[in-house]
Parts: sequence; C-alpha cells; structure tokens
Amino acid sequence: MRRKARPSARFAVCINNTGYPASLEVGKLYRVIPDEEAAAHGYIRVIDESGEDYGYAAERFFPLEVPQALEKALWAVR
Repeated sequence: MRRKARPSARFAVCINNTGYPASLEVGKLYRVIPDEEAAAHGYIRVIDESGEDYGYAAERFFPLEVPQALEKALWAVR
C-alpha cells in the first residue's frame, strides 16, 4: 500500500535573514506559497515584508505544520 505524500508546510518561521533585513524578520511566521520548481532548487516561496511572494533559500526557514483551525485563522489575517 502506497502512502500519500504529506502536504508541504503552509507556514514557516524565518531563522536567518542575513542579506535581507528589510524583507525578512528572524522569528516571524511567514505564509508559504507552494512552488514545486522552487523547492526542487532548494528554495521556498513566502509572502515577505513587502506583501509580495518571493523565493528564498529554504535553509533560511523552519517549516511548521499548524492545526487546521489555526491555519484558517492565520489565512484570514491580511
């Protein structure tokens, strides 16, 4: 029996903003935009401080899985 792949995290915490202090805040939770091509190259796409989505090295983030109720509340915040 084949297992379903787990969905990728929809949120991640920035753990390194070196070179991007205006775009990323260490310790802040960011919304992740699914992007298979970026992931294949070691990048993660997040909505950064500009309010736009950009790709950053995945090693700058710690992915988090949050409970569905919390995810719904976080996506409702604009």
